[in-house]
Amino acid sequence: MKKKLIVASLCILLLNACSNSLPNPKITPSAEPAELAVPTVIIEESSPTPENPTPVIPLVSTSTPVPQEPEVIAEGLNFPWELVFLPDGDMLVTERPGTLLLLGENGSRIPVDGVSHIGEGGLLGMALHPDFATNGWIYLYLTSTQGLSIVNRIERYIYRDHTLSERVLILDGIRGAPIHDGGRIKFGPDGMLYITTGDAGMTSLSQDLNSLNGKILRIEDDGTIPAENPFVTAIWSWGHRNPQGLAWDSQGRLWATEHGPSGTDSGQDEVNLIEKGQNFGWPVIRGQETQADMVSPVIESGKRDTWAPSGSAIVGDDLFFAGLRGQALFKVPVEGMSLEKLEVLYKGEFGRIRNVVLGPDGRLYLMTSNGNDSDKVIAIPIP
Repeated sequence: MKKKLIVASLCILLLNACSNSLPNPKITPSAEPAELAVPTVIIEESSPTPENPTPVIPLVSTSTPVPQEPEVIAEGLNFPWELVFLPDGDMLVTERPGTLLLLGENGSRIPVDGVSHIGEGGLLGMALHPDFATNGWIYLYLTSTQGLSIVNRIERYIYRDHTLSERVLILDGIRGAPIHDGGRIKFGPDGMLYITTGDAGMTSLSQDLNSLNGKILRIEDDGTIPAENPFVTAIWSWGHRNPQGLAWDSQGRLWATEHGPSGTDSGQDEVNLIEKGQNFGWPVIRGQETQADMVSPVIESGKRDTWAPSGSAIVGDDLFFAGLRGQALFKVPVEGMSLEKLEVLYKGEFGRIRNVVLGPDGRLYLMTSNGNDSDKVIAIPIP
């Protein structure tokens, strides 16, 4: 299997190198099976110009009062990954092939330069600066190519009048791959930017403190390293496989969801309580295995079940997280968290779910990840 994946990845990189003479290839990807995406898609698009306005994605529903049943807010999306609410109530959504969508009365599509949609990589996480209303800073986590290498990086822009400008590189040096790119970014209560990175299919990187892969990172808003970080680098915690969810509880504690092994050894997806400098053991330990100086998850799915957990949100005393292969929204109390208290909601109703975000109207907003321009943003009342 590993030899096939390496051959497939080399073919992608050669195609990308040869495509420089071709005009802006745009290929619609097929839906990724389970947690593993088929690495056959590279999408590179140029920035929009006033002469070539981008298509509008209108809101499907803007009804009031707030419905008490699931409501489709937008549809026709292609692998949406992150959603944030702007101060005026509009929504911004990243699509993995490389498009930033504005959902609202004056919706628009903004292609992001330099994005390479390779397998699970592409335009992934997004975060607004805590002072966004003043400075307009928006942060994007994206996959790109550098020569024959696949890389991930964080960029900062000013978002104003439905356009991106003043691009600044905030952090690079993150290895990319068709699988395990991590990609979630969020500002924490301490004002720092937290970043999840995957092991890029190279398990040894998770235990390598000289690599940014298989880690949760923590940086200042300009990319500098905070003095409190444990290793004088961007690394905050290590020994991760492919974490994709970050959420803070009312006590300021950081929780992360993480993909366990896939293939014939699938299962053992994790919810971890993250603390400074901790080693979460991948690939040395998994599930409830223990070893000195390594931390086991608070809960994990076991070998008989697979969540493929992605985005998460904490509402009150409950952690909600999205399930891709699990095709459900999961809910578990933060205090006294246990597998016995885990609730499985909307099982199979929406297909694969990439993310869950708490909206300003008190509802949860789900993003599906089924591909082929069939994805939706769905608002649900808090269960």
